[in-house]
Amino acid sequence: MNRTLLLTTMAVFIAIGTIGSQFLWFPTGIAKAYPVQHAVNVMAAVTLGPVPAIIIAFIIGLLRNLLGLGTLLAFPGGMIGALLAGVFYRWTKKKTLAGVGEIIGTGVVGALLSVPYAKVLMDTPVGALAFLPGFLVSSITGAIIGLLILSRLKNTSIMQQPVSNK
Repeated sequence: MNRTLLLTTMAVFIAIGTIGSQFLWFPTGIAKAYPVQHAVNVMAAVTLGPVPAIIIAFIIGLLRNLLGLGTLLAFPGGMIGALLAGVFYRWTKKKTLAGVGEIIGTGVVGALLSVPYAKVLMDTPVGALAFLPGFLVSSITGAIIGLLILSRLKNTSIMQQPVSNK
């Protein structure tokens, strides 16, 4: 995949994640759950690789915060989920394991790391398991959506392109 196509595809994923956050979200205590973010993480991890997926997750989180649509918790959850989705897919070449990586990365690791993050950056003391239910529901829903979309894209040109940094 050439650089222009890579950057354009990343921009499209960022637009989908940012715009989708306005339409599909739900509150989970002090956090907000955005399944579209997790769907984008899975799709970007499979089609582009872990590094672009992490960059996409960071920029979507940044834009959501700048637009007042999200919280600072978008960063640990989204980026760790994108990382594990990309790594799991790179290791196994199985799309379902990219979804599992997203769920573990966001739903478990991101949720647990969000506890001290919320205390330090948001001055919100919460228990160790406070974010697990919301993060898990959001990441499971998003991973399923992402995998369903990827299953429909299997014969398209984006899935046939070799990616140099996968």
